[in-house]
Amino acid sequence: MTTSLKVVITDYEYETLRWEEEAIAQVGAEFVRCQCQTEQELIEAARDADALLVQYAHITSRVMDHMQRCRAIVRYGVGLDCIDLEAATKHGIMVANIPDYGLEDIADHAIALMLTSARKITQLNEYIHQGQWDYKLAKPLFRLRGKTLGLVGFGRIARMVASKAKAFGMQVIAYDPYVDTKVAESNQVKLVDWETVLSSADILSLHIPVTEQTVHLINAKALAKMKNNCLLVNTARGALVDEDALIQALRTDKIAGAALDVSEKEPIDPDNELLTLPNVIITPHSAWYTEEAQESLQQQAAQEIVRVLRGERPLNLANPAVLTNM
Repeated sequence: MTTSLKVVITDYEYETLRWEEEAIAQVGAEFVRCQCQTEQELIEAARDADALLVQYAHITSRVMDHMQRCRAIVRYGVGLDCIDLEAATKHGIMVANIPDYGLEDIADHAIALMLTSARKITQLNEYIHQGQWDYKLAKPLFRLRGKTLGLVGFGRIARMVASKAKAFGMQVIAYDPYVDTKVAESNQVKLVDWETVLSSADILSLHIPVTEQTVHLINAKALAKMKNNCLLVNTARGALVDEDALIQALRTDKIAGAALDVSEKEPIDPDNELLTLPNVIITPHSAWYTEEAQESLQQQAAQEIVRVLRGERPLNLANPAVLTNM
């Protein structure tokens, strides 16, 4: 007797799963929706699954120990910190992510945060709602043309940010020890060392992943090297920034402001002092989101599942060493 294929979505917050349903129907698989809250719930849901779609659920080694026939785990998004890659490789499970679904949108959001922070839009808007019609309350403001944008990381998103920033007449420099100088030159961006990007930037924008080496990369020591008119923009990961050090730097006017789409803890704690500072803008990890980006994310994740169930390799295989264990 042939066992039918089964795809389980462990958790999701999307209004519709029609793209997943349509794609999975192509291979005649059963599609099971779950909203797992605990490890035990995940064990029960994933036990006889051939593939998992995961948004936020943590797929641990213990969960995988109970999987009887899983071939693939596909994460909605870029980060894979919620999936034990080593364990997946050991169990012969291919893991894939979706690294390119909202690049343009994140770049747009970074630029929006820069503009909003530089022009103090939210502060002025709040003053108006308080009945104060006075531009001088936002002084000083400076134009962007001629200012230096420092990019930490020069991957695809950062390159889009650089292109957009140049339309405002900004000079762009970048720190990325893993990028060839020819790549930077072709984008008309100058690669510099860490000390230089910190000390030269009028706006410093973060575009790197979190690793053991980059946790709290922006710490008290780094903040001390930045200009006192510098704006820090983070659309990458909250753990890149030591929030205690950032709060101190903002309180003492060591830097001019911060515009953050991410925080060390998400959702941010309501008593986090960043929420009380007038020179801070915070959005709820929304840089990736547009209707177009979300549709692309769901479609690409579903197609990765289909590829694996058809015996193909996923386009974005995160643990290629698994191929030797299969």
